[in-house]
Amino acid sequence: MAGLLRPDEGHVLAAPDGDSQMLRRQQVYIGHANALKDDLTAFEALGFLARLHDRESSPVAVMSALRRLAMDHRCHAVVRTLSQGQRRRVALARLALERGAGLWLLDEPFDALDAAGIEAVDGLLEEHLERGGGVLLTSHVSPTLPGRPLRQLALGTHR
Repeated sequence: MAGLLRPDEGHVLAAPDGDSQMLRRQQVYIGHANALKDDLTAFEALGFLARLHDRESSPVAVMSALRRLAMDHRCHAVVRTLSQGQRRRVALARLALERGAGLWLLDEPFDALDAAGIEAVDGLLEEHLERGGGVLLTSHVSPTLPGRPLRQLALGTHR
């Protein structure tokens, strides 16, 4: 779905109207790896990712996003000094910068998060769905979105 690999068989129809570039610009992909630069501070790393993906990257927006994931107090910490859970929070703070109703592709977003972190991500998911966005995620932990119908697929191995 993220377009990183071609399917072995069949095809993925991502944009029925043919505007796959627009769909790609609205898409957010956060993989299992956090994609943070170890030598940058949390603030710099999130700002870099925001600029790279052409999202709001003003200092106020970046700090607000870090605050949503309770990482504002560690904004000046170098990424390599953060715990795995803190790194995950910084990576997921990208979601707090999103304003559009695109598709979020998230690989194990709750990995290494404590209960407060999971609750923060659930809140971001809820807000995104409220504005008409979509979410496709892989997880061993189900999101807590009361009143939202969730479709779950159990993927087995295919040989």
